[in-house]
Amino acid sequence: MLLSFRFANHRSFRDEQHLNLTPVYETEATDEAAVEAVPVVGIFGANASGKSNVISAFRYLSDTVGRSDQQSEPNRRPHRQPFRLDPRAGAQPSSYTADLLLGGVRYTYGFSVDPDQITEEWLYSYPLRRKRVIFERTGRDFDWGEESRRSSVRKLADIVAPTALLLSVSARFEPRKLPEDGPDDTSEVMHRVFTWLWQKVLRDHQPGRRFRPYVQWLRQPELRAAVVELLRSADVGLQDAFVRDDEEVLFRHTGATDDVLFGYQEESSGTLRLLELAARAVPVLNDGGLFLVDEIDASLHPLLTVALVRLFQNRKVNKQGGQLLFTSHDATLLGSIDGEDLLRRDEVWFTSKGDDGTSELFSLAEFKPRRQGENRQKRYLNGSYGAIPELSMHLFEQAIASRTGPSAE
Repeated sequence: MLLSFRFANHRSFRDEQHLNLTPVYETEATDEAAVEAVPVVGIFGANASGKSNVISAFRYLSDTVGRSDQQSEPNRRPHRQPFRLDPRAGAQPSSYTADLLLGGVRYTYGFSVDPDQITEEWLYSYPLRRKRVIFERTGRDFDWGEESRRSSVRKLADIVAPTALLLSVSARFEPRKLPEDGPDDTSEVMHRVFTWLWQKVLRDHQPGRRFRPYVQWLRQPELRAAVVELLRSADVGLQDAFVRDDEEVLFRHTGATDDVLFGYQEESSGTLRLLELAARAVPVLNDGGLFLVDEIDASLHPLLTVALVRLFQNRKVNKQGGQLLFTSHDATLLGSIDGEDLLRRDEVWFTSKGDDGTSELFSLAEFKPRRQGENRQKRYLNGSYGAIPELSMHLFEQAIASRTGPSAE
């Protein structure tokens, strides 16, 4: 699971930001294990304040880990998205660091990249809570920890391109066993970190309709059964969803006298959105990982959003520590349902943008609650936490009143 994420010089974020998923408050968990990280993080803020760029930053980390070795070609510069409102930022490195808890052991992996190459890369582990260096990289130079010096992974350092990550290259080779020393622990660790950062990070692709993923999801019997069950429970009138032999996706709805089949193009955007979220959430709930959702409330009723969030918060359902990181404009998610807050204070984060165009990420936990049972939704909309647009109805009205051209009658 993800414990924290730090990044700098990415899109609207110039300075380093720290998204901390470690619980700030005592949990009510009384069973076998303490909660090491919150299962849900919701990011709220005004339009263009940087919410989506937090998601983008983690996607960049994941995509670079998964593809940097395949995209490395002679004279090809790294693809990156630095802060553009300061001309100096383009020449400065962008950095990304993830703290993970895998198999009960904490790992820290990160890298920095400038316009030309990977400038730094590092991987640490913390067995028994003591830092262990697995490797550190500066440009083309690698330093190895004491236990990594005999690893077969060291041989790969000579073939790593300047724009590729060692973690990406090492994943293309199966972990090897050294005849004299047994299993290569360093290779195993690097595969474990690579697998989580690349294969265990799922993301939605809203907006827009993409046909092929629906075919893939609905052709997996177990996934299809779980997704259809969730859609039935959502009260959208859907009875079934399936793929015919000609690869046409069909949705069976209850009609006045008989069931009716809808084609993919006829189905509502809300049902398709819910199907997509369910199809990506189920594997994370079953097997662990991280689900990234930008604008979770798009085309979705607030109560369905609440239901999805609660699935991740339910430890009886989410047994493998799956996590949901989402952005939203829906202030009702800051409120309470049946007298209970939907999101804990350490599960709520905000973004705001300064006069110089730089975004800032901060937690609701930084604000002292006024009293027990405070109305966080109302305080947010009133600007108590910042992270809301500064609107001027006078300027809105003036802009319309002063428009030129023929009148619209």
